[in-house]
Amino acid sequence: LFAVNGFLRVATGLDIGLSTKCVAIPKEMGMCQNIGYSEMRLPNLMGHTSMAEVILKSTTWQHLVHTDCHPHVRTFLCSLFAPICLDTFIHPCRSMCAAVRDSCAPVLLCHGHPWPASLDCDRFPGDEDMCLAPLTKDYKYLHKVLPKPTCQTCPAVEEFFTHKRVLEVFCDSNFAVKVKLSKKRTAFEDQGYNIECQVEFTTQGSLLPYETQSMIQQWLLINEKCIERMTPTHRPMVYLLVGNIEEGIILVKQVYRWQRKDSQLTLATQKWRYHKCL
Repeated sequence: LFAVNGFLRVATGLDIGLSTKCVAIPKEMGMCQNIGYSEMRLPNLMGHTSMAEVILKSTTWQHLVHTDCHPHVRTFLCSLFAPICLDTFIHPCRSMCAAVRDSCAPVLLCHGHPWPASLDCDRFPGDEDMCLAPLTKDYKYLHKVLPKPTCQTCPAVEEFFTHKRVLEVFCDSNFAVKVKLSKKRTAFEDQGYNIECQVEFTTQGSLLPYETQSMIQQWLLINEKCIERMTPTHRPMVYLLVGNIEEGIILVKQVYRWQRKDSQLTLATQKWRYHKCL
């Protein structure tokens, strides 16, 4: 039960009566698969009484989990939608709720939704009770702190440019990532996207290409309205996203349409290796 043991603060908990039962976490609850346990209590801590309701309501949160807006977002949500099958209900601590809310509420607002009243952090116990607490500060130091994507105005997509102009933009940028986007359908007919990223360059200190790739994927998920503009049809589209990392925040400032027969972007990325900025 690694996913729980790392967070659990031991004290007194809420006894479970005969009105709840243990059930397998359904495969349709993708965000709560492979979290360290396979059975959940029903009704859950959100008051859902049927598995159909649990699946329907939890599905709306899966996109937020994919944005990775906070390290604890999946643990927090699954503790409510799919509480572990123990002799007591284990609530998330108020401090965990507040930490997730502070990081993820701006992402919800970017998608047009406020932080819901059902997740009001005052409803959860304090850290002195039995609850899931945030990981310690010592744990944070063991992991590299990466720049964070944020909600921003979508840059206009440029389709007409010269390789010289692109090189000028590269000189003022920290990264360039080639992105292939296409629409897909989920099991519940919600709109989803396939995202493939290839890092062309990154100049931000010790930032590694795979870290930049992951951050751009997060940026696209957070700024989903930008993906909508960039995928007008179900045909795959290719773009070059160029931007800066400022004060720990990733900002995409230019988006170029990379058309199949376009030689300017290819030429710019080839010349960049030997290019000297003024």
